[in-house]
Amino acid sequence: MIELKHLSKTYEAATGRVEALQDINLSIQDGEIFGIIGLSGAGKSTLVRCINLLERPTAGQVIIDGRDLTTLPRRELLAMRRSISMIFQGFNLLEQRSVLRNVTFPLEISGVKGAKAREKAMELLQIVGLQDRAAAYPAQLSGGQKQRVAIARALATDPRYLLCDEATSALDPNTTRAILNLLRKINRDMGVTIVVITHEMKVIDQICDRVAVIDQSRIAEEGRVADVFTSPRSEIARELILPQDRAAIEEGFGKKLRLIFDGHQSQEPVISKMTLECQAPVNIIFADTREYEGKIYGHMIIELPADEHQAAKILTWLRSSSVTWKEEV
Repeated sequence: MIELKHLSKTYEAATGRVEALQDINLSIQDGEIFGIIGLSGAGKSTLVRCINLLERPTAGQVIIDGRDLTTLPRRELLAMRRSISMIFQGFNLLEQRSVLRNVTFPLEISGVKGAKAREKAMELLQIVGLQDRAAAYPAQLSGGQKQRVAIARALATDPRYLLCDEATSALDPNTTRAILNLLRKINRDMGVTIVVITHEMKVIDQICDRVAVIDQSRIAEEGRVADVFTSPRSEIARELILPQDRAAIEEGFGKKLRLIFDGHQSQEPVISKMTLECQAPVNIIFADTREYEGKIYGHMIIELPADEHQAAKILTWLRSSSVTWKEEV
């Protein structure tokens, strides 16, 4: 378990003090995939680097498995870091080493001998689907393949925790989806707790169980991904989650409603059922919904018909349904 208590980080700059983190309090449970999302400069990368003390906090505690890393002597801290691996946006592979030798590198540092290190590395390359590229060099790989090598290398020391700092930001959508599926498989099959740093909500809702939204160095809100996605409380969360529908709300002339799908609906055709039973058309002007574990999450903005009688029938239908909705003003 990772616990961050009253964590702060201050830098001294030529222009004065910069508070990168202010009073951060988070608990990340064993076995979960936890997301930290925020805009550029919000402090999310500093936060993840404080978890393994690549950045030493100015104040507060970083408690992992009951031990406060900020109080440990250097030797004990290095030992604890073996259980906390990290992957980066830029992959950070050693260009002069083959794929296999990139993965064996942390094993060599840990004192694992040649044949045993190579055997372990090949097992990890098989897990990430690159056993046939063991002799290749980073320059011969695609971005997705490089990140798979980085993941295999991160798993070499059998970590309990894997920190992912914008690990998919440099990848195309299809490759991003494949890497996220791989991380979920690693979490499920190996029990590794994963912390995902990103500025993209689509990454969070594809892979994470819970999420913290960071804004201007502070945690703006935290909760289950489904809850934050369907009912964002903070302005920054609304900006991150609902960036595309602002113009849609202002267009058109009819009254607009936001339908919120919070997981209680499965495959029920809500709009079709509503229009058929009410015998009234609606205009769908924005929709962002997705299925997660057999349930539907997301938002849809509809415009009611101009005819007041038809609009009233739809409102009456919604009030008697299980759909959560609110009027957009």
